[in-house]
Amino acid sequence: MKNSFRASALGIQHVLAMYAGAVIVPLIVGEALGLTSTQLTYLVSIDILMCGIATILQVVNNRFFGIGLPVVLGCTFTAVGPMIAIGGQYGISAIYGAILVSGLFVVLISKFFGSLVRFFPPVVTGSVVMIIGITLIPVAINNMGGGQGASDFGSLANVGLAFGTLLFIILVYKFSTGFMRAISILLGLIAGTIAASFMGKVDFTAVQEASYFHMVQPFYFGLPTFEWSAILTMILVAMVSLVESTGVYFALGDICEKDVKEEDLSKGYRAEGLAILLGGIFNAFPYTAFSQNVGLIQMSGVRSRKIIFIAAGMLITLGFVPKIAAMTTIIPSAVLGGAMVAMFGMVVSQGIKMLSKIIMESQENSMIIACSVGIGLGVTVVPDLFAQLPASMQILTSNGIVAGSLTAIALNIVFNMIPSRKKKPVQLSEQKV
Repeated sequence: MKNSFRASALGIQHVLAMYAGAVIVPLIVGEALGLTSTQLTYLVSIDILMCGIATILQVVNNRFFGIGLPVVLGCTFTAVGPMIAIGGQYGISAIYGAILVSGLFVVLISKFFGSLVRFFPPVVTGSVVMIIGITLIPVAINNMGGGQGASDFGSLANVGLAFGTLLFIILVYKFSTGFMRAISILLGLIAGTIAASFMGKVDFTAVQEASYFHMVQPFYFGLPTFEWSAILTMILVAMVSLVESTGVYFALGDICEKDVKEEDLSKGYRAEGLAILLGGIFNAFPYTAFSQNVGLIQMSGVRSRKIIFIAAGMLITLGFVPKIAAMTTIIPSAVLGGAMVAMFGMVVSQGIKMLSKIIMESQENSMIIACSVGIGLGVTVVPDLFAQLPASMQILTSNGIVAGSLTAIALNIVFNMIPSRKKKPVQLSEQKV
């Protein structure tokens, strides 16, 4: 009895550690796409449920998929910006068409991805992460004002709530450690929503109307549509996520004292691809390994896969209860915006961290970063720059994340992979007098 209580407590801790990161993605994407409260409740519910299923796919270890390590999967934050851009340009159906194809792509290349990793060194992945973070900042600022198109946009109440939430998160992050610091975003959202409720800015209708149980529904938002630029974007996102997951696999292998071999990596990639495919079918999101749960395993010292199975079971159970999911949808846009500034800023910070060492290695790396981030941000700010190009070319240039990512990949090949002929220095004895 005591052991089962302890196991449950450890499982809940893993759920709490990843919960904010899991629910914030559907909240941000749904808000940006203007979904109704009912649709947003479904989106959060199915996301939580699919996080549990994706985690089980990865934790099991059979001949075909699953790395067999205590890894927790959640929706990748890298996909937020691309999904908002795709949804805004082509509609929500194109998001899920792109997710489906990218999931299939990951499954197909899972055996060979190890050899493709050389095209995604830190200079490329760091640049991509940084571009994604920078392009998300305007979304956060709009939400701080109350949401684009809001009648009270920029009001003192909205701005006060946004900065109050951000300040609360900063204080928790400053004066706490370990687990409390890990859930500072979640605590900030809760505190901000409580403050907003006293100001009469929280509508509980969605919670009252939500049912206590629902069944999942494939293609809830309609049949998927397929757009080449959207598909290419999500494939790039998936490959960056695989690179991030590889780091998590090796970190967990080290913690669990397990030698992670090439076959293990292939099964891990395949499990991730299957999770992305299921996300496309049930209108959830692309998934990746969550590093915050790795930190929790390191802190607690408990490396048992059983604990992760319990956490996954809890996530699946929560996913069938829309009433709980609806509670997250009542968060006011201004409160969400305050938390977004911290989260999106951390994405930029992560990109800088990935680039901090390699930028000093060579001037070529500096040029790769400069051009890719410049192109990515430039196309995002001025999307009509390449409007005169043929439609087939605009697949690669209409999205800042795609344009910046491809620039980074291409320049890395030019500077770091193609051998260059260097002139030999002229020796003094060889010079003509």
